[in-house]
Amino acid sequence: MMFTDALGQNFKQIPKEDLRIVSLVPSQTELLVDFGLENQLVGITKFCVHPVDLRKRIKVVGGTKQLHKNKVAELKPNLILCNKEENTKAIVEELQGIAPVWVTDMFTIEDSLKTIKDLGCFLGVEEVAKKMVSVIKNEAENFAEFMKDKSAKKVLYFIWKNPYMAAGTNTFVNDLLQRNKFENILPQNSRYPEVSPSSTKKPELILLSSEPYPFADKHRKEIEEEWGVPTMLVDGEYFSWYGSRLLKAFKYFRSLHN
Repeated sequence: MMFTDALGQNFKQIPKEDLRIVSLVPSQTELLVDFGLENQLVGITKFCVHPVDLRKRIKVVGGTKQLHKNKVAELKPNLILCNKEENTKAIVEELQGIAPVWVTDMFTIEDSLKTIKDLGCFLGVEEVAKKMVSVIKNEAENFAEFMKDKSAKKVLYFIWKNPYMAAGTNTFVNDLLQRNKFENILPQNSRYPEVSPSSTKKPELILLSSEPYPFADKHRKEIEEEWGVPTMLVDGEYFSWYGSRLLKAFKYFRSLHN
């Protein structure tokens, strides 16, 4: 049986017990562990922080955009997981000389659910994946009901400082913002532009993500004075991780609004 990734590449299924996987996407690493496939993982990135002690057990091959190709090759993987946004085209092309590279591409929760289902079938854990998809769908529906009568708020979602950069409308983050009735004030089809008080419309609220830049309480006063609007610290993993992290995301979003 053949399977297809987000780039339309075809893959032949490998027996689960024979899998040797290198995952270069933190959220997909967490997904594999929650699939029950930790024993099939042979390589991960330094940013694969969930489960918290995983890097003590699995070989680290570098970062998402700067990795050690020789370390990957030494692990003799027969499957490498990448993401179109998190890993560069050059990395994917280099790694294809080592093993088949499954590439995902995410813009919405629906994309994530399809990936969970497709990867689950491909990796031999179809029933686990089906249950996960069902739970996330149910959580999303219940959250939509919870948000139904809440008013919208115009926001910027900061991901970087010096210069300030924000998540645009053509991102997975934006889908989660919309579900929270946070209206992104950036232009349509924007990705991660630089923003400033002089060049950007004024939001009602600025969300400060915990990643990739580690915004913290110490940054709030400075940004509030510079932009003249209130800020809120948010856990970036719940807004940008598109695997099994979604099982916990909607409980977290409720806490923001409560």
